[in-house]
Amino acid sequence: MPEDEGDALWVAAMEAVTAVPDLAMLELGSYCGRSTVWLGDVAERAGTVLYALDHHRGSEENQSGWEHHDAEVVDERVGKMDTLPFFRATIHDAGLEDAVIGLIGRAPRIGASWATPLCFLFIDGGHGEEPARRDYERWTPHVAVGGTLAIHDVFPDPADGGRPPYEQIYLPALESGRFVERAATGSLRILTRVN
Repeated sequence: MPEDEGDALWVAAMEAVTAVPDLAMLELGSYCGRSTVWLGDVAERAGTVLYALDHHRGSEENQSGWEHHDAEVVDERVGKMDTLPFFRATIHDAGLEDAVIGLIGRAPRIGASWATPLCFLFIDGGHGEEPARRDYERWTPHVAVGGTLAIHDVFPDPADGGRPPYEQIYLPALESGRFVERAATGSLRILTRVN
């Protein structure tokens, strides 16, 4: 996540915890914890928690043979990516272990029993069509009215990047009438739930 987008994410989260106090925040797709630090700082300042949900095996584009693969995060013992140790180190080093609650698992499985309303939801999970669509359908209903939906890697122009976050999350959120856009920085879109 570029620094300007991280700073915009922090501002949006701070606005969300002010607009809808006493509710939790949730991040879908924590990877090694870079964005989690910005959001965890807000949670700590606001006296709430940030749930950071990731299976820590990497998205499609992170797998071997793909452009964004990082061999450093592969657990040689099992031959699969494992970003959890990197995530835990990041949260520890940032001093955010009391504000950030790591949830390890697949978003659809955890989402099936999720009942906690959210003041802030950040979606930066799987970037394929099906994972993006499931994240939208499963998680956006938990955003409280007045709360915030932040979406990363939204590229309206196909020449700029992948389409699923744009087509499967961003557009359906706007078309639903439940969300209105309030800010955009780079590929980050910030929406407010209005009903």
